[in-house]
Amino acid sequence: MAKRLFGTDGVRGVAGEKLTAELAVALGRAAAAEARAERPQVLIVRDTRESGPMLESGLAAGIAQGGGDALIAGVVPTPAASVLIRRLGLDLAVVVSASHNPWRDNGIKFFGRDGTKLPDASEDRVEESVRSVPGPPRAIGAIRELHGAFDDYLRELATAFDFDLAGTRVVLDCANGSTHRAAPAAFERLGAQVEVTCADPDGRNINEGCGSTHPAGLAERVVASGADLGFAFDGDGDRVIAVDASGTVRDGDELIALIALHLRDADALRGGVAVTVMSNYGFHSAMADEGIEVATTPVGDRHVSFELERRGWTLGGEQSGHVIWTGFAPTGDGIAAALLATRALAGRSLAEAIPITKLPQTLVNVELADNDAIADAAGLWAEVEREGAALEGRGRILVRPSGTEPLVRVMVEAPEQGEADEIAKRLVRVVTRELA
Repeated sequence: MAKRLFGTDGVRGVAGEKLTAELAVALGRAAAAEARAERPQVLIVRDTRESGPMLESGLAAGIAQGGGDALIAGVVPTPAASVLIRRLGLDLAVVVSASHNPWRDNGIKFFGRDGTKLPDASEDRVEESVRSVPGPPRAIGAIRELHGAFDDYLRELATAFDFDLAGTRVVLDCANGSTHRAAPAAFERLGAQVEVTCADPDGRNINEGCGSTHPAGLAERVVASGADLGFAFDGDGDRVIAVDASGTVRDGDELIALIALHLRDADALRGGVAVTVMSNYGFHSAMADEGIEVATTPVGDRHVSFELERRGWTLGGEQSGHVIWTGFAPTGDGIAAALLATRALAGRSLAEAIPITKLPQTLVNVELADNDAIADAAGLWAEVEREGAALEGRGRILVRPSGTEPLVRVMVEAPEQGEADEIAKRLVRVVTRELA
């Protein structure tokens, strides 16, 4: 049986190897069929990777071959696709990006006309269409540039976040990715004093030692410049990590907690908060103390989005920096989350405003040729159960395969960092012994 094309967040792989121009054409053709319209209007956006134009062109050709019109918006943040598809009344959006992955990787993911990522059933139909022999072609569609997409996205941000940041000094790390123009423009429109770093993409420097997965450089810059705070985005702009004035990194759990209390106090938090299994034990404790219900989903912001829709809630996200606030868009948006968190400060410093105390956490990524083999690793699961029982009520353990990379992630939370480190070391040894 062929391995499933779609992972946790679309189809990903090394550009030119797994993710080829031919596959992009097939996915574009299948997407046109999935749009289920007489002449589907399909938006294409991408990040700054050098393979982006190749895959963008392949998708556009496939969409046109499938009878749809491909509207090419160029480099804008991934969440702009969710905003624009609803603003313009389009049928489907396709994003060419591998998010926080290295530049050699790329990915293709789809958004439906409601602005949310396609559910599994829709992805399955697209994949089935890709693997099947194409039927007779419909009338050929058109390919054209979509002018004004960048400005439309900025207008939506300005409308949703109309507050004054005069006197606020902020450093923005744009990961040499798709926020390199939009993030500074959004903060400057509100009057902030903005210092920008990692905003000079060359096709290969996206996420390289910078952005939300490498915030150390931002932390140094915030302290050196005497800024009030900083934000680091990932390559496609759907994640954000913050840094306070002292240089302390504040992750998605902390930002979601800050925003949750702000929305609750403004009587704008409908229901509770949805997060993934990766969220810190301290987040759950803090929300329980505040009387805010928490729902837990599998890893992946699409699962959070589906849970919010199912429950009719408005806020959720991931520790990694995906923050979804449906008051703006039904998907993670790093710039919107940064603006919302800044508004939630209401004049306070970020350090004093964070309402949670996180449990020490150790996360180790173990490279494996086939991370699916973890499902049958009986010895590993027995060890996870034994270690977990010893942590009952004090912390937790999570071992899972990555949905986007050939890795197994071993995560341990414990009252003391040393204990978390030791448990993680023991589990990594078991993973390596049984699966490497």
